[in-house]
Amino acid sequence: QVQLVESGGGLVQAGGSLRLSCAASRSIFSIATRSWYRQAPGQQRELVASITSGGVPNYADSVKGRFTISRDNAPNTLYLQMNSLKPEDTAVYYCRFRAGSYDYWGQGTQVTVSS
Repeated sequence: QVQLVESGGGLVQAGGSLRLSCAASRSIFSIATRSWYRQAPGQQRELVASITSGGVPNYADSVKGRFTISRDNAPNTLYLQMNSLKPEDTAVYYCRFRAGSYDYWGQGTQVTVSS
């Protein structure tokens, strides 16, 4: 059973930066898409950024120009560099890997941005 483990969350002041990491417990073949989602209290989970197997990124409008998604293929890892953080970025952040019919999620890491 593959597990995804996020790290790098924490408390930061507005304008600060954090780098999230997501590591798979073992190699996953044919990963089509790796993504970061977030969920704030009382809100639906939303897509923050994704990256295809070919390295093409996609960002939510709310984070464009501030967040950067990247990945390593060996080992299977995913990163999210978050700059110029705002209080509205406060949420639990989840990583997700999709490979064929498999859909893996991490357990989430808390990001809190104070004003």
